[in-house]
Amino acid sequence: MDSKEFSYFRKKLKKTQKQMAQLLGVSLKAVHSYEQGWRTVPAHVERQILFLVSRLNENRKGRKSCWVVKKCPPERKKQCPAWEFQAGTLCWFISGTYCGGIVRKNWKEKMKICRSCEILTSLF
Repeated sequence: MDSKEFSYFRKKLKKTQKQMAQLLGVSLKAVHSYEQGWRTVPAHVERQILFLVSRLNENRKGRKSCWVVKKCPPERKKQCPAWEFQAGTLCWFISGTYCGGIVRKNWKEKMKICRSCEILTSLF
């Protein structure tokens, strides 16, 4: 997540910088640094922001689960944590999902693929 995205999501959540710091459990200085691009937004902060934004759109009708959108075969669905926990609109939030048939090593690799996926981009 870059500084522009961080600022965009803070505004989407209708939070001041101080409120955002409290919500994320970070210092006000950290929020300033994220927005100025002086500091990289840590994975755990990015994850929390995206989760909170996803809750704004929780009741949006017509949202399909990832396994429906991606047409996952039954054997892949059974191995995937998104299917196991029936979290098809939160697949991007869950580590260990089988997106594209493989599990990504870490959050950064996972987000590379998730950022171009309609499940996550529908939140924005």
